[in-house]
Amino acid sequence: MQRQPQLTDSRTHAVIVTYKPDLAALEAQLARLRPQVSAIAIIDNASEETARIALRDLAKRFDAMLLENENNLGIATALNQGIACAREKGASHVLLMDQDSLPANDMVEMLHAALARLSMHEKVAAVGPVAEDLRDGVLAPFVRVGFPLNRKIAVARGETVRCDFLITSGSLVPMAVIDSVGGMDEGLFIDNVDLEWSFRSARAGHALYGIGDARMGHRIGDGVRRLPLGASFVHSPVRLYYMMRNRILLYRRIATPWLWIAQDIPRALLKLLRFSLLVRPRRANALAMLAGVKDGLLGRTGAKSDNAG
Repeated sequence: MQRQPQLTDSRTHAVIVTYKPDLAALEAQLARLRPQVSAIAIIDNASEETARIALRDLAKRFDAMLLENENNLGIATALNQGIACAREKGASHVLLMDQDSLPANDMVEMLHAALARLSMHEKVAAVGPVAEDLRDGVLAPFVRVGFPLNRKIAVARGETVRCDFLITSGSLVPMAVIDSVGGMDEGLFIDNVDLEWSFRSARAGHALYGIGDARMGHRIGDGVRRLPLGASFVHSPVRLYYMMRNRILLYRRIATPWLWIAQDIPRALLKLLRFSLLVRPRRANALAMLAGVKDGLLGRTGAKSDNAG
């Protein structure tokens, strides 16, 4: 029998960013989160009106604050908006969530317990759960940056592992760390926001940890395709633009580890070839990624312009 969730910290606020959400998945997430946190902020990035009407109903039912942006401001800005709301209400910690993640009933409790234990010995920026792919049940490993390849570390229950970055969803972050390190980089808009913040927090002397006892269902990309040289998550051309542009922007940041840059450049080239030649729409993928490379080299940030690929 699964243990009932417990409210582990009266000042932990969840921040959920939505954009054209799967309403059933979001409702399931809210039902899991509501007993585990003291407040919930939903930041919607200009979903269509029918979705916004449904979001208003969900916010009312789960006693959540809903902020409706008139334009899609990107995930980084939306996260910062939610963090600002949490700060104004006196939150001690923020739990950052994607719209389609499904936390275990005790995820927040397990994250808090690990964070308290680890913080006794060093400065910890954030802790995150083991993510289980909602499509096939595969558990995502945590990553240490290396060369020529990253080291992927599977974490069993009862274990913790130091890692070099955490995905946004499921990350539990003390507000004091955000005050010290800073919020999310809004210029990146939607991709590699978590990676950039992880690198910046590490440069400031804070550690990141994956927590084996904390679990969360999660969904990545728009599907998985079996391709030559291995399987790959499939993304839209717009998302591919941001992936290419933002990784090049990160190459230029002082906080980005040179090891990550060295092993990411070949990966970026492989992604460009695979999505241009093997994944439809091939031409749109190629144009979007090349536009991303160009804009990254030019240092352009923010939302993708209409003429960028």
